Amino acid sequence: MLVELVDTPSPSGEERKCAELLVEFFENNDREVWIDGVGNVRAPGNEVLLTSHIDTVPGDLEVKVEDGTLHGRGSVDAKGPLATMAVVAVNTGADFAGVVREETDSKGAEYLTQDMEEPGYVINGEPTGWNGIALGYRGSIVGVYSVEEELFHSSRPEPNAIQRAVSFWSRIEDEFAGDGFEAVNVKPLSIDGGQEEGLSTRASIRFQVRVPPAEKIEDVKNRIEEHMENGSIEWLRSTPPVMKSPRSEIARIFRSGIRDIGGEPRMIRKTGTCDMNRYAEVWDCPMATYGPGNSELDHTPGERLDLGDFEKSVRVLENLVEELTD
Repeated sequence: MLVELVDTPSPSGEERKCAELLVEFFENNDREVWIDGVGNVRAPGNEVLLTSHIDTVPGDLEVKVEDGTLHGRGSVDAKGPLATMAVVAVNTGADFAGVVREETDSKGAEYLTQDMEEPGYVINGEPTGWNGIALGYRGSIVGVYSVEEELFHSSRPEPNAIQRAVSFWSRIEDEFAGDGFEAVNVKPLSIDGGQEEGLSTRASIRFQVRVPPAEKIEDVKNRIEEHMENGSIEWLRSTPPVMKSPRSEIARIFRSGIRDIGGEPRMIRKTGTCDMNRYAEVWDCPMATYGPGNSELDHTPGERLDLGDFEKSVRVLENLVEELTD
């Protein structure tokens, strides 16, 4: 079923296997389905797009079901939400997309926004808990700060490139010292440095910045660049933040559906970034993120999903799609 991929890295073995299982599931339920140019699984349907990602972070965890709980890598992030979206798409006729590379660069979501018309509604699958709805996500900036200095004897007092990089990072951390959803946070991803062929010293810091909806990406970049006394920054990737209204039609129906089966609805703002940011960057339709699972277990050795919560999520999401398309 795999088509010839466009000019982009091929899906991983894990993504291909998951894609094949999804294709089989939709074909067995008499739904049109295909794998598109980057490896996304597509099953067209009505005006509601249900989408989640098919990749996971690395980690070889034992897969087992024990006392009504599914254990294993990806059970929370995001195979549980992905399975919810697939089941509800079959049961309601909703549009479905299982997308690749959310954990790296959101290439699957980006391709989707370029390859299909804007849907009426988007429900993105991530773990929010069966009674939680995520309406806001911070944005993300990835950059590399680099500095190089002519080599001199280590006994001299002036700072070398490595010291300049450390000082730069200290200034950045002081600038963005807050915490929580409304704060800008910075985090180093990798540090590299040393002597270059006995002629110079160099240092580089690859870093990520989380940006709340109240801030503009370019303004944050400018604030960071103001702290450069030497060197340069290469900005690699930027994802704008997103914040949707808790008074939207989607939020109202979600709250009603959760209460109907005995839950207390929670409106959530996430400090991270997900594919919903990419969708909101291009599409202006109503959207939210939803799915079973405790997000505190994302990427951890204890990743596990309560299957009772999975069943409740299916009921809540089916109610949403039916009301939106009634």
